[in-house]
Amino acid sequence: MKSFWPGKSVLVTGGASFIGSHLVEKLVDAGAKVRVADDLSSGKLENLNQILKQIDFQIGDLRDRNFADMSAQGSEVVFHLAASHGGRGYIDTHPVECVTNMILDGTVFAAAHRAGVDRVVFASSACVYPVGLQTKPRDGKFVQLREDSVDPLSASGAASDGEYGWAKLMGEMALKAYHKQYGLKGVSCRIFTAYGERENETHAVIALIAKAFVKMDPYVIWGTGEQDRNFTYVADIADGLMLAAEKAPDCSAINLGATEHIKIREVAEMIFDYIGFRPNKLEFDLDKPVGVYSRAADLTRTRELLNWEPQTEFSAGLRRTIDWYVATHDRQTVAARLDSLLTER
Repeated sequence: MKSFWPGKSVLVTGGASFIGSHLVEKLVDAGAKVRVADDLSSGKLENLNQILKQIDFQIGDLRDRNFADMSAQGSEVVFHLAASHGGRGYIDTHPVECVTNMILDGTVFAAAHRAGVDRVVFASSACVYPVGLQTKPRDGKFVQLREDSVDPLSASGAASDGEYGWAKLMGEMALKAYHKQYGLKGVSCRIFTAYGERENETHAVIALIAKAFVKMDPYVIWGTGEQDRNFTYVADIADGLMLAAEKAPDCSAINLGATEHIKIREVAEMIFDYIGFRPNKLEFDLDKPVGVYSRAADLTRTRELLNWEPQTEFSAGLRRTIDWYVATHDRQTVAARLDSLLTER
């Protein structure tokens, strides 16, 4: 993977974010010349502390054409991760912010085209998939989501998951339009439920860790706890993004995620065992947003094109994430702000 990157001029939008900062570190390690453009509305400069002196960091709003043009200038590869995004607690309560991602994506793609960028990697989402494919299975067989399950021009293939999912699907369409009309290379990477260090409490894994960290009792789980996800460790996601940039330049979509289904309640039990805390009572809040019932990736196409699949077992990645959270957070501060942390970016 490193042979492609030495000396490459790369722009990472949203590069101070959770996934973005891990990607930037890997690109720097691979020898790329990296510029990060971020407005720090949710990303943190401290996420880049280890490599800040080795990159060109620019702060600004990428919806501003002038800033987008400046950021893209001289770049050969653009990783577009900037977005208004959070976990389910955020995206279900901030639909307006989610739909403005369409403005952001269009501005960045246009700037990349004007700058003569060779290829664009768009951070899309599993939320583009029709919600009807992600319900409780009647026959006990879970669905693995395939890239061709989405067709924005078909009624059965275009029921994306909320405003956030629709906006991401429109981003994919916009990128493909630039390939169709101008020959721009690129790929849309559909990211499935990433977790790991630097993630915030609006996402399920960190939310569950935070509740155990502050010894919440009764311990509240959103939904029934039977809903499942395919949790994918952030380092594996970053590797997949880089491979996709190299090997999938036709602006089609590709899955980056795990294949196994893990129930939210099972995640909580794993956290209790590792952190050394077990509440006296579990409560299930059915009024909170939980998203679809079941979600996991089909990796047939990803394996064929990228020779990629996650390398980190969930139990190992979860332990690393818990260790990071405990080492970097203050219990009293988290306890005092937990309600707001669960719905903020």
